[in-house]
Amino acid sequence: MFSAIARIFRTPDLRRKIAFTLGIIVLYRLGAHVPTPFVDFANVQSCIGQNDGMDGLLSLVNLFSGGALLQLSIFALGVMPYITATIITQLLRVVIPHFETLYKEGQAGQARLTQYTRYLTIALALLQSTTLVTVARSGQLFGNTGVAACDNLLTNVAWWAQLLMIITMTAGTGLIMWFAELVTERGVGNGMSLLIFTSIAATFPSAMWSIWQARGFETFLLVLAVGIVVVALVVFVEQSQRRIPVQYAKRMVGRRTYGGTNTYIPIKVNMAGVVPVIFASSLLYIPALLAQFNQPAAGEEPAAWVVWISQNLTTGDHPLYMAMYFFLVIGFTYFYVAITFNPVEVADNMKRYGGFIPGIRAGRPTAEYLDYVLTRITLPGSIYLGLIALLPLIALATVGANQNFPFGGASILIIVGVGLETVKQIDAQLQQRHYEGLLR
Repeated sequence: MFSAIARIFRTPDLRRKIAFTLGIIVLYRLGAHVPTPFVDFANVQSCIGQNDGMDGLLSLVNLFSGGALLQLSIFALGVMPYITATIITQLLRVVIPHFETLYKEGQAGQARLTQYTRYLTIALALLQSTTLVTVARSGQLFGNTGVAACDNLLTNVAWWAQLLMIITMTAGTGLIMWFAELVTERGVGNGMSLLIFTSIAATFPSAMWSIWQARGFETFLLVLAVGIVVVALVVFVEQSQRRIPVQYAKRMVGRRTYGGTNTYIPIKVNMAGVVPVIFASSLLYIPALLAQFNQPAAGEEPAAWVVWISQNLTTGDHPLYMAMYFFLVIGFTYFYVAITFNPVEVADNMKRYGGFIPGIRAGRPTAEYLDYVLTRITLPGSIYLGLIALLPLIALATVGANQNFPFGGASILIIVGVGLETVKQIDAQLQQRHYEGLLR
């Protein structure tokens, strides 16, 4: 293992790629601590400790930004606009035929879809930065804390000052997108995935330290042991797949024989990744957002539905919230898998190139068989995603941690997934140069 790591740094090309990637990560983390103009940095820092009870989408965005959202830095929006734009672009393939046509056109179509994703990212960044500046100006960024400093986060509330803040945060999102593309082109691994990995990993020390301070060293060791077990289980499930054998018939083209090979279709247990968790968190945040915008005036009683939402759907440790979260994750898992994997399209491609599943006729029977296997394997995958998503909420109820609990939810799925993919890419590059990879 150590000799393989030494070979990485003895290979000039690979060493330059890793150094470039680390340099971009350092710049990204530095920008996460540079405050936006007209932000009272002292007041923001004094209110950072008030975010322990933060729930829903705002907590998720803060997690993906590495804590930059609450600091109102130039990278406050993080990678969330790009993630949202990518998901929307994928969903539009089902609704708009033009997007599906571009997807099937190969590299040229993919480049056009990437350009659409960039434009949509900037538009979402404008919308989200406007919302964030408005919330910060109203003093509701940290909730109703009752602390005077949390109500005065901006030093200037003039329209031109707010416009400059919005432009700065939007430009920060564009810079993050550029950083990610540079890492993908000149570094190691997928740039956007690595930046997400960096943002989440940056919150691990503070999350574990808060558990140590709140519950003591014994609880800290227990959480660490549970975290190691959870990581091992996530690695096991993420690598698990059902391999459907496929055979290709031999074809004679001139004097050459093509085909006659055996391969397989890998169907992962968790094909949806972290997207269902993001969907479920976003949907559950909508009732709390509606209740927040319908707060009564001073001296008036709140509406009954506002009280019910505040009591049941705003705290992650409530049983109803946990149950709805779990079933939403399961539902969105089936929904997203149905969008991303089309059995009819796979069956048609196999039939076109002379492929078939042993014992299954080509065409419609193959599509029905693939749909049957996909439905059965998605069930344990969706339950697994639901349980992983509930881990931070269980920790919130038992250990007293916040929803940024490191060993669960979207954080552990992204950390493990990106880590495995990056190690595989380094291993592949080592095999190209030394015939021996990082993993044996």
